[in-house]
Amino acid sequence: MRSALQKGFTLIEVFVALTVFGVMAMLAYMSLGQTLSNADMLNERMDRLQAIQRTISYLSTELLQTVPRPVRVELGDAPMPALQSSFGSEFALQLTHGGWPNPAGVPRSTMQRTAYRIEDGELIRYHWNVLDRTVNNTALATIMLEDVESLTFRFLQATNEWTEQWPPLSPQGAPNSSLPRAVEIVLTLADEGEINRLVEVSP
Repeated sequence: MRSALQKGFTLIEVFVALTVFGVMAMLAYMSLGQTLSNADMLNERMDRLQAIQRTISYLSTELLQTVPRPVRVELGDAPMPALQSSFGSEFALQLTHGGWPNPAGVPRSTMQRTAYRIEDGELIRYHWNVLDRTVNNTALATIMLEDVESLTFRFLQATNEWTEQWPPLSPQGAPNSSLPRAVEIVLTLADEGEINRLVEVSP
């Protein structure tokens, strides 16, 4: 037993203090690591949700602003419909829409031709700077979303009947060039499942 005149710590007391400090430091490090990991996961989740929201917003806005303006394609004889979607086609959706911003006042149309398709699990949006394009007009591609399993559409006809392709075939077998009353977007993602959005098309 130490007398009242003795000062300092014994070797055992120092060892115990260092052990306690080491345990507390390890716990603090583990807690910090978990916090950083959770923050990274939260940021990734927020980025994912923002990408999904942006994609749905683009699709909804462009469908809402669809205009009945067919386009001529390079080396094509017959014009393409203003809105086109069918299984087995080059794109899941092609459309002509208005509302293309022109803040710089460039001499061009405010209408734009856009298209969407899935490539290697990525949903890519294409747009052309001109409506009636030639072989010199190439599309500009933007990756909108990753881990996409499918993108399909349903179209509400004037008869209140739904069809999974547009233009639908008329009773005579010819395509109907009118626009649908509404479009249902069905986006299926690997992590979020199926997302549905119903968009009314401007008359």
